[in-house]
Amino acid sequence: MTLELQMHETDTVDGAYQPGVCNIGPAEIARRRQAGHVGLGVAIVALAGLVAIDAPPVTRLLIALPVAASASGYLQARFKFCAGFGSRGIYNFGELGTTIQVEDADARRRDKARSNQISLASAVIGATVGLIAVALPV
Repeated sequence: MTLELQMHETDTVDGAYQPGVCNIGPAEIARRRQAGHVGLGVAIVALAGLVAIDAPPVTRLLIALPVAASASGYLQARFKFCAGFGSRGIYNFGELGTTIQVEDADARRRDKARSNQISLASAVIGATVGLIAVALPV
């Protein structure tokens, strides 16, 4: 399985729903970016706290969770694609809290595939940073 999250030159994101490519507009993108910032802040504070209290190195693995959440937020903002919306077969280019159902089965399949890619990439990033934190010689 190839994990490919990059956009291709042929992918256009012009503020309209595109299956597997773009399912959120500016307000939702800003919300995902903010979630990325919050997750990153939590991870930094958690790591600093664990180091400050001289917790066993293996406990530093706990930062994998906020790092994965942060990565998810940033990836969703970057790709203009909400993994949760893709999994549920909806999209939103309007006000926060409003969604539109995706009716086409092929479009839902492509959205689900992109959602899975973002989720997997976020988990891998979180786990990798968590393992690096465990190995830090502090």
